Amino acid sequence: MSTSTLTPVSSTTYSLSMLQDEVRQLVEKGTISRHQPIYVLCKYIPAREWVCVECELERSDFLLRDQIGDLIAAERWDND
Repeated sequence: MSTSTLTPVSSTTYSLSMLQDEVRQLVEKGTISRHQPIYVLCKYIPAREWVCVECELERSDFLLRDQIGDLIAAERWDND
């Protein structure tokens, strides 16, 4: 299992679109599943920055128990 971490734009800034892009990459690599709850992301985000991520998710009306797939719902499919 990979223990890569998400990389913020700055040390304490996470925008929703940046977070979605990073999470989409983790899903594409197979590191996490679309069916897992959002809170599994805490394994890939430094603890000191997790609070910022939680606040950004809350501002965007996401709950930590929501599925990863809900967070990255606007995916592009190349084979369609």
